[in-house]
Amino acid sequence: MILAVDVGNTRIKGAVFEKDTLLEVFVFSKFELQTTIQKILNIYVEISDIIISSVSDIDKQNFNKFQRSLNIHFVSPTYSFPFVNNYETPLTLGVDRMVLAAGATLLYPNQNRLVIDAGTCVTYDFIDSNNNYLGGAISPGLGLRYKTFHDFTAKLPLLAPENPDSFIGKSTNESIHSGVVNGLVFEIDGFIEQYKAIYPNFIIILTGGDTDFLANQLKNTIFANSNFLLESLNQTYQYKIKND
Repeated sequence: MILAVDVGNTRIKGAVFEKDTLLEVFVFSKFELQTTIQKILNIYVEISDIIISSVSDIDKQNFNKFQRSLNIHFVSPTYSFPFVNNYETPLTLGVDRMVLAAGATLLYPNQNRLVIDAGTCVTYDFIDSNNNYLGGAISPGLGLRYKTFHDFTAKLPLLAPENPDSFIGKSTNESIHSGVVNGLVFEIDGFIEQYKAIYPNFIIILTGGDTDFLANQLKNTIFANSNFLLESLNQTYQYKIKND
């Protein structure tokens, strides 16, 4: 039994796996890291390993107290992955993107795959049917787009994400919702269309914190799975065990 931990920019997600079966998901803040992990270990006493993907500046020493009873694995760019990394600057590629690429490669073999992670940032990662990681794109996520209006203007309000009632905003708030939400939806659909022009047959996986908010608004057929990174962490760990 393993605990997969995804340390993101704004929150931490953890999931307990029994082989390929996801048993439970936990969401918590960085300040709750040690206490929450200890609670999970108290519930699932058969956990033997923790695998961690982090894009945050959180100190690895936060996990040291668990080393006496557990094997701790931090994913890094030098980890064993099931794809060929063709990124021109491979050591700068975020470990979260590498884990997502690994999960897509292992869970959807022999296919072209596009993974879209809609979190603090929106990342696009493409892996071809021959398991070559080709790269992708990074853009501001939904929350960042709303926050930018407020932080870099004098009078625009900070709003929470909300589906616009109409394409044409009839107030400042409605206009912001239309611009932010529709802008991101058009962006994602536009990227997908660009990939389709080159790779007609591929699978699209949408994940990240804004998965449920965005999934029904996209015109393209996608697999929406908000826990795909956690599942990919588990797959990456299982792959490493088999290939080391």
